[in-house]
Amino acid sequence: MKLILLGAPGAGKGTQAEVICEHLQIPAISTGNMIREALKNGTEMGLKAKSYMESGALVPDDVVIGIIKERLAKEDCQKGFILDGFPRTVPQAEALDAMGVEIDKVIDIEVADEKIEQRLSGRRVCEKCGASYHVDFKPSKVSGVCDKCGGATVVRKDDEPATVRDRLKTYHAQTEPLKEYYAKTGKLVIVEGQEEVADTTRLTLAAVEG
Repeated sequence: MKLILLGAPGAGKGTQAEVICEHLQIPAISTGNMIREALKNGTEMGLKAKSYMESGALVPDDVVIGIIKERLAKEDCQKGFILDGFPRTVPQAEALDAMGVEIDKVIDIEVADEKIEQRLSGRRVCEKCGASYHVDFKPSKVSGVCDKCGGATVVRKDDEPATVRDRLKTYHAQTEPLKEYYAKTGKLVIVEGQEEVADTTRLTLAAVEG
């Protein structure tokens, strides 16, 4: 099965991608990991991406799509795959179609912006060991102190409220139009994100199997 996973930053896509990957025994392909792998392997597209990254520029669509083409040609993708983080825009989706990649389903994990803000801005990460906490859902025993190593727990730059709002704004402007694009093809399935991760997982697997 060939799947695309959509959802705003903080909607829990990564967790669901891992679950589907294990359930169907197909690889979960994240754009970031793919670019890092292409760089490490020194592929033609990886070297192109490197030149943009070293100059601090965004890797253009044609290079990202070239890297995806290389990745999807590998043997482990023959039975299917999950694309997580690509496409991010309608032009990228059109390019994927032009490559002749037949997607079976597009699953969109829907979580309200205010809930995402609460989830992300409440996250705390230990500076020393990287352990993860949440002020509402998984607080450390002593506020600001890691249970595991006693290091200070801090808000990551990505999780600061202003940054979260900016990321959501970009998502709504650039990525959300993909919902309409795939709805027209009849491939879009919407999963309402739940308070409990296990409940979201149950709904996501039902959407995959349905």
